[in-house]
Amino acid sequence: MKIYTLHAKQNLPITMEEAWNFLSNPKNLKVITPDYMGFNIQSGADRPMFAGQIIEYIVTPILGIKTKWVTEITHVVDKEYFVDEQRFGPYALWHHKHFIKEIDGGVEMEDLLHYKLPFGILGQLVHPFLVKPKLNEIFEYRKNKLVELFGAI
Repeated sequence: MKIYTLHAKQNLPITMEEAWNFLSNPKNLKVITPDYMGFNIQSGADRPMFAGQIIEYIVTPILGIKTKWVTEITHVVDKEYFVDEQRFGPYALWHHKHFIKEIDGGVEMEDLLHYKLPFGILGQLVHPFLVKPKLNEIFEYRKNKLVELFGAI
């Protein structure tokens, strides 16, 4: 069983309050997701983030194939971190930690994602040329979009 990791950090010139309000609002995930993914929240984003929150999405990650994705917000510590875990969707495992901390001139955002692909060895074979590049592209888009919205340090 192969578990992959994606680690990303980004500094933004905004207050902790601004960062938390934006990043912990599930509706803003659409803002920082590439348009071609057809990201659409179906339910669960109608109130501020809380532990136990279930959010249902429709996404089109590859080849125009629409996929239902259900995540649960499993942990929330106000203005420090939150964790989302896939309950139903394209991955065999998806555990995504979002950390935010104050630094000189703004905040540091840190993402730590652990994921496992379905289909055993077949999933492992497509990872290096399909899944990993797509995830890197999505996180790079998000990084650029946040700079566009808030600037850079």
